[in-house]
Amino acid sequence: MAATTLNNEQALAYCVNKWDETIIPTLSEYIEIPNQSPDYDPEWATNGYMDQAVNLMVEWVKKQDVAGLAIEVVKDEGRTPLIYIVIDAFNGGPSENTVMLYAHLDKQPPMTENWSEGLGPHLPVIRDGRLFGRGGADDGYGIFASITAIKALQDQGVPHSRSVILVEASEESGSTDLTHYVTSLADRIGAVDFVVCLDSGTGDLQHLWSTTSLRGVVNVNLKVDILNDGVHSGAASGIVPDSFRIARMLLNRIENPETGELIGAPFHVDIPQTRVDQANATAGVLGETVYSNFPWATGAGPTTTDSAEAILRKSWKPTLSVTGADGLPPSAVAGNVLRASTTLKLSFRLPPTADADAASAFIVKELTRDPPYGATVTVSGDHGASGWEAPAEAEWQLAAMHGASQAFYGNDAMFIGEGGSIPFMGLLGERFPSALFMVTGVLDGISNAHGPDESFDLDFAKKLTASVAFIIAAHASK
Repeated sequence: MAATTLNNEQALAYCVNKWDETIIPTLSEYIEIPNQSPDYDPEWATNGYMDQAVNLMVEWVKKQDVAGLAIEVVKDEGRTPLIYIVIDAFNGGPSENTVMLYAHLDKQPPMTENWSEGLGPHLPVIRDGRLFGRGGADDGYGIFASITAIKALQDQGVPHSRSVILVEASEESGSTDLTHYVTSLADRIGAVDFVVCLDSGTGDLQHLWSTTSLRGVVNVNLKVDILNDGVHSGAASGIVPDSFRIARMLLNRIENPETGELIGAPFHVDIPQTRVDQANATAGVLGETVYSNFPWATGAGPTTTDSAEAILRKSWKPTLSVTGADGLPPSAVAGNVLRASTTLKLSFRLPPTADADAASAFIVKELTRDPPYGATVTVSGDHGASGWEAPAEAEWQLAAMHGASQAFYGNDAMFIGEGGSIPFMGLLGERFPSALFMVTGVLDGISNAHGPDESFDLDFAKKLTASVAFIIAAHASK
């Protein structure tokens, strides 16, 4: 008679073995591939790196002998590829209730500077139980963990529901192609009632963590032109205003330079009391690690040492970061020249329930109205997406998450809002309004996704894989 209850010890052993024998070696190969997201690699469609990463993952999946699995690569003209996997319901599991598992395989730029000695963006290294390299934690491991979790159930004969796995290649560019694919594949995907996203983070390594909200994002380029050509700074300064100062004046319209608080109603929302309560509970567990894990320069520190407030600031409050600039030569070769223009790349993070379109329109209006000194001010590259707040968990889901966390980590599950964006979550929330979500991942306080020394804890990832198996089994029997 087939088993209907998961043997937790056996499931964990299966996941540990699979990670050690096949996932780590294959994931290491993936890290070596410089397949940057389209926003950062204009040659992505012709240099073959994205196809190389896709093929590596597809070939690995085919070798796992998962019952009822069908896999294909969907690649429409002018779009990034999508790995599309369907796994039939197993051993009496429901066919009408579909679980969707999501990950992505495109990467952020390598940022070759400042990696620690012996480490690099495309050099997979295991050190102190962590796997280093660009894309491993964000989010290359996701397809391997998803397949392994389902295979762990089949290994014990435990029923699972019909499952669909989507692995996209444009997430780091705002999931620009995913809406198209989800729409074109809608009939084949079917009705999804539970989503597992593995592209988020964890507060610590002692709990299973669920992301309850994600901030929205608006990215723009602010360009200020004051001259047609650069001129001698001694001859012109005092008469010609500096373009950087003008840009700074414009930013002061939408950001308080002393506090960093954004100015304008479209940026702000009321924070639900439930999220405030969760922030307080999480702060009690994480303490000062909420802010102390960042690589602070000597003597530098956070905007607040109130851990609960810090959690809310990074998850429910809007922020502005200047993430790039043009028109500024390197200091070593900068002459005494008053520059003709300055361009700043601005990244706005928005509260989960803020309207990204309204915020974007407000940003453009405020930055371009009445330009100081008659400068030419342009705002371009408008790229944004609204955030997402998870629906309330069902009783079976809460019980399953706490059960998995207790089984594999020895503690109850925890809940936290994250400061990043996963556009796919908002898309799915709209398309499947009755679906439940578990958004989780391996990015901990020192993972430094997108930056130098990106890494994740391998033991945690093995337990997370077993946790996903536990929860998928619970979904089939709810």
